Amino acid sequence: MNGARRRYAILAPGSFADARAKTAHGVIRYAEDTTVAVIDPDCAGKCVRDVLPYLECDAPIVATVAGALAFKPTSLLVGVAPPGGALPASWRGEIAAALDAGLDVVSGLHESLGSDPEFAAFAQRGKTSIWDVRLPPAVPLFSGRAYEVGARVVLTVGSDCAIGKMTVALELTRAARERNVRARFVATGQTGIMIAGSGIAIDRVISDFASGAAEAIVVEAACDADLLFVEGQGGINHPAFAPVTLALVFGAAPDALVLVHRPTRTVIEHFETPLLSYRQLIRIYEGLCASVKPARVAGIALNTSDLSEAEALAQIARARTETGLPAGDVVRFGPHRLYDEMAGAFADKTQPLGRASAVQ
Repeated sequence: MNGARRRYAILAPGSFADARAKTAHGVIRYAEDTTVAVIDPDCAGKCVRDVLPYLECDAPIVATVAGALAFKPTSLLVGVAPPGGALPASWRGEIAAALDAGLDVVSGLHESLGSDPEFAAFAQRGKTSIWDVRLPPAVPLFSGRAYEVGARVVLTVGSDCAIGKMTVALELTRAARERNVRARFVATGQTGIMIAGSGIAIDRVISDFASGAAEAIVVEAACDADLLFVEGQGGINHPAFAPVTLALVFGAAPDALVLVHRPTRTVIEHFETPLLSYRQLIRIYEGLCASVKPARVAGIALNTSDLSEAEALAQIARARTETGLPAGDVVRFGPHRLYDEMAGAFADKTQPLGRASAVQ
């Protein structure tokens, strides 16, 4: 199922216009699959471009799955990630209607739709499939194979969750390819997997195996690429999600890091934990890497979507001044300048410590 091209109807009831629908937004903007309709009664009668112009998509927004069928979708994508990843009861009828109409269902929820007896029965009757993107495959423990890959590995790390680490990795991958570099995006979360068609949702892997899962996808991706951009997760001082960050810092065995930050945030989202300064974040991330395999922060990628252009430029200048590193907003101003300024840091493999030197 993962390799097939889809025509998506995206389910985002009451949420398409806001950040809760970031899965929908990411798939519309970056996936090779086509979005033919969005389902959100609050925005019905408009098109995607009317609501979110930056997505550059003219797909219609309709009220129900029944309304979306006129646009000949092949799959229903659950485009919202509710708190805790559980399926809202009010969505059940729409998902059942999609399966009954012969659509495959793609879901990034923590709750497995394929294990639901009602949905499984609908899928069997309609000979359709349910892809629970977040369910991980069996993965090994970390072995150290990631230290030996020939590709250079760049990991996006952040000051918080939901600030654009996936987007930065995707945009830098695009910039590298446009510079004729064999670059590949490595997905570690549900939206990234939907876009790339492969990857592992690290946040669903048992903790002892999480770094092994990160290693496995890096080793696989390195077979046909010279430069990998690994999608980061969480934040290193996030009270809830720091463990998944640490799994990627160690398991992906990066050669370089790109620090992602949203300047308008002052505390971790949904907590009162203060955001760390650029220098504190760089010190912590580089210090963690130095204890296993050295990697330096190559640059700062800012999400300035809620600032004016003048404010955005001022924040970019501030980041450059405070860190002495390249900085930019890869969405607002394009990825090429920031990529070119960091390219030297991506050019060479770092000297691994890991198994060879850990006991010294």
